[in-house]
Amino acid sequence: MVNILNKRTFFTVFFFLTALPPAGAEASAAPACGGADRACLFKELGETAAAIEDSKWRDISYRELAKSLAADKRLDDAIALIGKIATPDTQALTIRGIGMAAAKHKLTPEQYDMLFKTLAREANKITQQASKDIAYTYIAMSQSFALQDSAAIATARAMTNEALKHKAFGEIAEVQAERPDAIAAFATLKEISSQSYRNKSTRTITLLLADRGLYNEASQAAHQISNPTLRAEALQYILTKQMAVAE
Repeated sequence: MVNILNKRTFFTVFFFLTALPPAGAEASAAPACGGADRACLFKELGETAAAIEDSKWRDISYRELAKSLAADKRLDDAIALIGKIATPDTQALTIRGIGMAAAKHKLTPEQYDMLFKTLAREANKITQQASKDIAYTYIAMSQSFALQDSAAIATARAMTNEALKHKAFGEIAEVQAERPDAIAAFATLKEISSQSYRNKSTRTITLLLADRGLYNEASQAAHQISNPTLRAEALQYILTKQMAVAE
């Protein structure tokens, strides 16, 4: 009886000890960073992203990390991630994310000039032409958000893809109308050489100005539309907005 009890005791203790996780396993399960330790979280996120085997999801993780770094004013660190991304479209979207985040920081004109020149160099490295052209469109839009209108216009003028050049000018004009700066928006619309695209962009500008209660400016924009259908839609929108406010 004594021997049986001793054997039972031995197996109970043995099972209990082997069931415990190794000391190292418990340590690795604990979070490496405190929730408020932003610098540590950035570092850990970068290391975790690098370990993702699927290139699509690795690129997406790098893109989101770059946007967060840019929002934290760590622009150099954000830009450094663009070269780690393999997908051209994701590279372009990363450039957009960095530019848009930087536009909120109210940097000096010199700092913005340096930043957007650096982003342009990164855009030029993109191997797929369509993605490269889209990246320049995003840069122009970001420059306009940063109130660097002259630089934005220059970026759009330098684009070789005519369709995306029209789109870039249209995006810049929309940003200006949303400020609202109708005069700047009207000047940018004149840069669009395609009559059909300019009509569509001018209709959009009309709606944006009317939304902000700038009915005279909206009417001025609407009367620049040569397409009767689009002009009628724009004028109707102005009328509807005014009547809604009056009611």
